[in-house]
Amino acid sequence: MGKPDLFAKRTFVEETERLTGGAITWQDPPEIRLEKVQSDGLLLIHGPDLLAQLTPPWPCARGHEEVMVELKLAGDHVDRKAVERALLRRQARQLQRVEGEQTPSWPGHEPLWLIAPHVPEWLGQAYAPARFAPGCYRVEPLGHCFVWVAANELPLRDELVAFLVARSGRALDEFGRWVAGRRPIEWVLSMLEYLAMSATTREELLWRFGKAEDPEVEARRQRILEVLLEASPQVQERLIEKGIEKGIQKGIDEGRLKEARAALRRVLARRQLELSPGDDARIEACVELKTLERWHDQAITAASASEALQ
Repeated sequence: MGKPDLFAKRTFVEETERLTGGAITWQDPPEIRLEKVQSDGLLLIHGPDLLAQLTPPWPCARGHEEVMVELKLAGDHVDRKAVERALLRRQARQLQRVEGEQTPSWPGHEPLWLIAPHVPEWLGQAYAPARFAPGCYRVEPLGHCFVWVAANELPLRDELVAFLVARSGRALDEFGRWVAGRRPIEWVLSMLEYLAMSATTREELLWRFGKAEDPEVEARRQRILEVLLEASPQVQERLIEKGIEKGIQKGIDEGRLKEARAALRRVLARRQLELSPGDDARIEACVELKTLERWHDQAITAASASEALQ
């Protein structure tokens, strides 16, 4: 499992109980002995009645003791082989539960939620998934129904954050900008590190983390950034190079401004146009090269220093 998958799984681990008001918790699934057959996780249902008012797919968990979850993030395969493997893992878990039952009370149908950015074209053609809510589809291959959650189509709701991390492309960028103000900075930085957002959105979100007024918050942010930079030497090198380039350009710009101010003052002096302290301060405070050049041209014919600086 790659880092993006681990982040998505961690989000389910940390968020499920809170998002559902305690109705569902996450559990790492037991290993099923078919060499190694193990899903991404299990949702354990504790309060089915609490799920009725939540946004789908949460209410679909009512009537079950657990739901098997398979996460397919941007870049993961969602072809028929991947789905068949998920169904195999579901069937193996179902068999495991049947064999472990002391009484025949459990009906023996393990629910499966397969979470991905979108519904693949082949799945729509082969099984005609039935959409029952935004981003939520029932799929029935060979009579064995499972739920497909298309994260790109889900509404932006706090209670769906664990599903929304599976978004891709523009939908992922939209989610990133929306969720940034709703989660702690540590979580947002992890999201930026692991999920494949566009460079523009990533930079936009990083700029939001300006210097904090609270010293403790600022110290925590600085430490997080230090850890991320230590883990990414290439990023460190790029930032250093960018800093050097900015420093060189800043020096060039300041030199041009200094030269323009001096040229303006020389013209005024030669024409014996006396500068008041206020006008001289305006020249020194001006940081726009075009403005200084315009004042210089006006000083050649102006009747006074004040007129030149209009």
